[in-house]
Amino acid sequence: MIPDKLTLRARIRAERDRFTSVGGSAILAPPEFVERLVPGSVVASYVPVGSEADPALLAAAAVERGCRLALPHVSDRASPIRFLLWEPGDPLVAGPFGLSQPGGQQEAAPDTILTPLIGFDARLNRLGQGAAHYDRAFARYPDAWRVGVAWSVQQVPAVPTDIWDVPLQAVITEEGMLCHQEA
Repeated sequence: MIPDKLTLRARIRAERDRFTSVGGSAILAPPEFVERLVPGSVVASYVPVGSEADPALLAAAAVERGCRLALPHVSDRASPIRFLLWEPGDPLVAGPFGLSQPGGQQEAAPDTILTPLIGFDARLNRLGQGAAHYDRAFARYPDAWRVGVAWSVQQVPAVPTDIWDVPLQAVITEEGMLCHQEA
């Protein structure tokens, strides 16, 4: 039986916290990720909160490959995420939910979306925070490559899904990259 999303979120958060409290590992940019990056394209990354997996080395690989970076800007739970262009070193402001985000920079349509998550399964279903911000972003940018960034301990046998949940096309952990064949 698949646990409900609330129970599963609590269990995985605790496991993720334990994993990072003993050091965790860096999330390196796998060659198959780097090969997909097109110079001039926009890669949406994020600043991790708490024990979320840090995509910094993936973002650095994107910059090295000639990509532009964007970070999510969240106004509130109901409003959609906007991705604002950002360069390493640009200032960030405090946003809701403990987020660090760009201020008023230019909005951009991402070609790749690096996505934080609570949990994922082998089918690349994603369990997020519950506000559907990223599911709505995936619907708004259907051609963007959807890449989850997580620790391997966040993988579970099955994630409960709802009709609005949009699966990922790849997940990168400290152990490597999982992808769908068509990704």
